[in-house]
Amino acid sequence: MIWSNSIVAIFAVAVICVILYRSISLRYVLRRWWRKFEGLFHVYQLYKVPEYNESFQENQLYQKVSTYVSSLSSIEDSDFANLFSGKKSNEISVQLDSNQTVQDSFLGARVSWKNEEKAEFKTFVLKIRKKDKRRILRPYLQHIHSVSEEIELRRKEMKLYTIMKDQRWSKSPWRSVPFTHPANLETIAMDNEVKTKVKSDLESFLKSKQFYHRLGRVWKRSYLLYGPSGTGKSSFVAAMAKFLSYDIYDVDLSKVSDNSELKLLLLQTSSRSVILVEDLDKFLNEKSTALSFSGVLNFMDGVFSCCGEERVMVFTMNSKDHIDPSILRPGRIDAQIYFPLCDFTAFKTLANNYLGLKDHKLFPQVEEIFQHGATLSPAEIGEIMIVNRSSPSRALKTVITALQTNGSDGRPPKISGRRLSESETSKEIRSGDESVDHSGVFCRESVHTVREFRKLYGLFRMKSGRKSANAFELNNSVEKES
Repeated sequence: MIWSNSIVAIFAVAVICVILYRSISLRYVLRRWWRKFEGLFHVYQLYKVPEYNESFQENQLYQKVSTYVSSLSSIEDSDFANLFSGKKSNEISVQLDSNQTVQDSFLGARVSWKNEEKAEFKTFVLKIRKKDKRRILRPYLQHIHSVSEEIELRRKEMKLYTIMKDQRWSKSPWRSVPFTHPANLETIAMDNEVKTKVKSDLESFLKSKQFYHRLGRVWKRSYLLYGPSGTGKSSFVAAMAKFLSYDIYDVDLSKVSDNSELKLLLLQTSSRSVILVEDLDKFLNEKSTALSFSGVLNFMDGVFSCCGEERVMVFTMNSKDHIDPSILRPGRIDAQIYFPLCDFTAFKTLANNYLGLKDHKLFPQVEEIFQHGATLSPAEIGEIMIVNRSSPSRALKTVITALQTNGSDGRPPKISGRRLSESETSKEIRSGDESVDHSGVFCRESVHTVREFRKLYGLFRMKSGRKSANAFELNNSVEKES
């Protein structure tokens, strides 16, 4: 009896599957017949988009149409489509096969694209009703342009450009490498309110081309990131570039011989890029340099800085206390972002990123230590967590020990059970004051001596009363668009 009931159930399921399959297939066939029947009663206009023009030069519109058509969900309704692997390892591209048609709709009008291939020539053919063409043709082509640009921007392989050293420039002074840094704004250890303001400011910039042009201003934005070493400024630049999908040009002022060379470097940067100048305060305080102060100012907002649009200029400093106020005036710097030493909020973000901890029984003890004024840089706390990542409890205990040590006598933090001696710290300083950031970002991070660390700690205590809202300071260079 049980076996017979099971057989009946299986048979019923099979019958239902067959009925559903046939109904879907029948609906697909009927839809195609209806389109052919409907075409008999409408007059259509055809537009060809060839891959090459009469001079056998590549037609940029063809590439944009190809990108757009491949993004249509209706491409799955075509009889044949080709699957290709994309530039990224997990990316799959769907492309319409030759002589196949895909349907699309825009502003209530239905159109179709056909991929024609004759010999070695490829052409997309747009089919549109004549009664609709005056109403939708130009807006539709603009829609294709914007959608394809957005898709290409997401697919774009980001690059990090550095200055070629000790070589005569041939075509460009820049050498690029793929930029695959994993940082993003969500994982940055930063006050959430400040992070939200920064994201809003970047999103507003991306949409403000017409606004800037209406004001007669160049479409660019300048940021100053300042705070002690190891607080995440360089990681934030990487996250910002990833958020914008912009390339990064790392302008090392120590490799620039004179003002003219600095201008040439700027002229050969591309649009949609982040122009990065790190440790600007250190460079301005050095007397032995071929670059003049006026040359740096012209780089920031002179005529040559306006030879290109949709660019973000980012300058980093450890402190802006002894910087000439003319550097910071609106127009040269649009927004200032302060990066403090680690507090408990930033610590929780680090614990979640490095150790996968959203809460722990030791968190109250850590919070109490922070409230008593002890602190370390996010880079130092991150290194402790990396070394002890196999045991989250041990990592938190080591962080507590390091914070208590810093708070009690100002000695260097204890990492992985071994205290860094002052001779070891001095050795790191003498080796060039350069090390790799603990998050893997391209930057210089200093290892502080006891005296330097106490000085930074005093600076933090002096500024700890500032509210988080002041950590993102917006200069009044351009009024926000309502």
